[in-house]
Amino acid sequence: MGGHRENDDADGDAALLRSVAAGDASALAVLYDRHAGWLHARLSRRCADPEVVREVLQDTFVTVWRSAAGHRGQEAGGWLWTIAARRLVDAGRVQERAARAQTLPAPPAVAPSAEDRVLAALEYGDVGTALDRISPELREVLRATVVDGLTTREAARLLGIPEGTVKSRAVRARAELRAALARLNPSPTGGPA
Repeated sequence: MGGHRENDDADGDAALLRSVAAGDASALAVLYDRHAGWLHARLSRRCADPEVVREVLQDTFVTVWRSAAGHRGQEAGGWLWTIAARRLVDAGRVQERAARAQTLPAPPAVAPSAEDRVLAALEYGDVGTALDRISPELREVLRATVVDGLTTREAARLLGIPEGTVKSRAVRARAELRAALARLNPSPTGGPA
């Protein structure tokens, strides 16, 4: 019975996203009511500033409103988290730029956590560039299992794929990521890295 309910929610989310893509604001409100709570909780674990969390959550659903037509049918929760995590990294970059732009050096109101720094490096450093070069289905498995720290079972549920597929994609994703990183940073001696 529990699995049936989850499937109904996933089917309902897909229908809601189609309605949002058609401009239905009430569908967006229902989608918000379904997902804002858990998104807020996850964002709050990554950012101590409640104002930033609120803004990121709002930006996430503005992005959903603007890009629902681009939703490729994957599980809505995973898609929403991907948007929210990227918005959080963007917000951190804005805060860093603002802090650098100040003429007098002052400590930021909230120092970025080690996790925030790692996420920013993943998104915008060599690893982020390499991640962008691997196939989307492999990238999403890596984001779910490595970046978000989900178990294989949790990642399978989030991505809507079997656990065995998560495991095999994770192995392939790591191999492709290593190869992409090697192409970005070739060994100076020309030998294996």
